[in-house]
Amino acid sequence: VQLQASGGGLVQAGGFLRLSCVGSGLAFRNYYGLWFRQPPGKEREFVARINQIGTSTDYADSVKGRFTIPKNNAENTVYLQMDYLRPEDTADYYCAVTGRAGRSIGDMFYWGRGTLVTVSS
Repeated sequence: VQLQASGGGLVQAGGFLRLSCVGSGLAFRNYYGLWFRQPPGKEREFVARINQIGTSTDYADSVKGRFTIPKNNAENTVYLQMDYLRPEDTADYYCAVTGRAGRSIGDMFYWGRGTLVTVSS
């Protein structure tokens, strides 16, 4: 099983980025897809989650109304659309999948490698 995250980069405040996470060796339709982030010097935190069939999502309060988490099961891909970015969104972003309903780090089955997002003021 492998999750490949991409799409990070440098963007100005108010801008947007779209992260992608492509899975291989598993079927995304059987898993929740999630994004976490780890700001410099801080712990990893939950950002967004989508259920197996893409009908339900939830978000951290800090990103509600700015981020969305689309999913394409046919392409085994989960995205993180990030709009109206702020400097405090600067972090390494990680995708993960799980078969559990929980959204803590310990509930995750598989992780992708981080992709760095830097938002300049």
